[in-house]
Amino acid sequence: MSVLRLQNTYVVASDMERVRAFYEDGLGLGRKFADGDRWIQYDAGGSGFALCGAEEAPDGVAGIVPVFEVADIEAAVANLAARDTPVGAIRDMGSHGRTAMIRDPAGNPVQLFQRAERPAG
Repeated sequence: MSVLRLQNTYVVASDMERVRAFYEDGLGLGRKFADGDRWIQYDAGGSGFALCGAEEAPDGVAGIVPVFEVADIEAAVANLAARDTPVGAIRDMGSHGRTAMIRDPAGNPVQLFQRAERPAG
């Protein structure tokens, strides 16, 4: 297993409006995409950064979550499970790809992401 890149970092926001105002009005981040109060994606100087509403957040996850892109999510999950890493189920996100929630040894949430294959043509 190897990480391709840090794909994104997101903040789980229990009060989306206050947190949104901080990042947009306070820090001046420009929106790239929004799905209501579920997800707001920003461009942070070329890096992916997002706000995740409580409805979209994985169960029991709060705070800041780094998302690492991998080429093969099944292999990554198997590799980590063999090392006694707590691994959640792989979630299919349709045309976006698939994710799996894990925790590092300190208990911090980390998400793996595999981009969906684009149809040829």
